[in-house]
Amino acid sequence: MSGQVEGRPGIIVAGAGIVGLCVAWHLARGGAQVTVLDGEAPGSGASAGNAGAISAGSVAPLAMPGVLRQVPGMLLDRDGALHVPARYWPRAAPWLLRFVASARPARVAAIAEALSGLLFGAMERHREILAEEGALDLIRETGQLYLYRDRAHYAKDAGGWALRQQHGMRLEFLEGAEAIRALEPDMQGDYQLGLFVPEQGSCVNPLRLAQVVARGVERLGGTIRQEAVRALTTEAGRVTGVATASGVLPADQVVLAAGAWSARLLQPLGIQVPLETQRGYHVMLPDAGISLQRPVVPADRKAFISPMEGGLRIAGTVEFGGLEAPPTPRRAELLLEDLRRAFPQARTGGAEGFWMGHRPCLPDSLPVIGPVARWPGLWCAFGHGHLGLTGSAPTGAVLARAMLGPQPNLDLAPFAVERFG
Repeated sequence: MSGQVEGRPGIIVAGAGIVGLCVAWHLARGGAQVTVLDGEAPGSGASAGNAGAISAGSVAPLAMPGVLRQVPGMLLDRDGALHVPARYWPRAAPWLLRFVASARPARVAAIAEALSGLLFGAMERHREILAEEGALDLIRETGQLYLYRDRAHYAKDAGGWALRQQHGMRLEFLEGAEAIRALEPDMQGDYQLGLFVPEQGSCVNPLRLAQVVARGVERLGGTIRQEAVRALTTEAGRVTGVATASGVLPADQVVLAAGAWSARLLQPLGIQVPLETQRGYHVMLPDAGISLQRPVVPADRKAFISPMEGGLRIAGTVEFGGLEAPPTPRRAELLLEDLRRAFPQARTGGAEGFWMGHRPCLPDSLPVIGPVARWPGLWCAFGHGHLGLTGSAPTGAVLARAMLGPQPNLDLAPFAVERFG
């Protein structure tokens, strides 16, 4: 790598989403010479458009026991919170089979254990970065509120909440609409049970957070270049750098943090990863006419209604459709309907269009983190699914320690790419 300082390992991070940026920040802080490469501006993809939730206690995988019963709805209900278009069924089928297989009780318990180890202290890890960058105003710790119609409605999710409680999540049950309104006075929907999670947090501007971390990488001596990685380069059985439009860039080590595009870069190395994009949407309302203190989640729709610097963000829905298909406007319209269920008085006329991004999702809800055994010099940090913002700071901390020392306390074996065979 041109200009490499003798004695400092030259590391390329492929991907400038929030995960790659946090990895780069910790590597630069640890003394490495870091270059971050991405075809887009830092944090401009899924990292910019997420719901802003920081959910260290979200250890329950998406595939819970009994998920098989939900698959027909995914395939047939075009307005469901999770939808697989008919044209995409053949491509989604192998992923869905793995998804259902990961819902075995023993496997669910192991996944939750691994996620708990990774996400424990996530808020503290975010604070660590933002305190050094002078941007603690980006996060708020006012909890999250989940809304259920009644106890029968809650029963469908009870297993997931019990699993979270087993790993230390504290819940407060709010019985009746009045109890809910004591916490969020503007809630006027027909929800009779609230679950308040006081120790979770949120970010008021995910794009600004990514930009702050990017500036921190540069402050610590790293380099960020808006240049797409086209391939990983190899020599003598190890990864030696990356190829871009401007040529080959050598490196001592490469971190693959390219989100939903990571699997494409691994394929030429003979590594097949069942990585799927679960396309997520959001709508921003600059002046919704309601005031919220925290993210509110109508559980029947799995939509996050989050107060942010630019107004109210309604984010959610899961759509399979690949990386090339255009956005589906109907998915964004559904988010406004989700908002009206809880806040029928909200003003929705000033919606600033809508956004769609690609969540990198693996069927077992575990990201790929750590070294690639078959290819020395290559490390991975991708596939965080719906927990990319939450998992970014802890992933950066643990991977930097694994690469530079001292060894982290977290066992990376459950996150290894080799688990897919």
